[in-house]
Amino acid sequence: MTDSVYKVIELIGTSKESWEKAAAGAVEQAAKTLRDLRVAEVVELDMQLDNKGKVEAYRAKLNISFKFEGT
Repeated sequence: MTDSVYKVIELIGTSKESWEKAAAGAVEQAAKTLRDLRVAEVVELDMQLDNKGKVEAYRAKLNISFKFEGT
């Protein structure tokens, strides 16, 4: 068995509905262009507010790892 290397990238997903949808949307989008996704770790949750303090969007910051296929 050969050793493997994984690359980690940071993504931020947004949703007007929930943190869960924000995180899932980021993973789904990443899966369209990256292969062998391995782990998605939610590292921060926050909200975007309007000038009256009302929630406009939920944001989830994720670290996503995938198998590195370097030369």
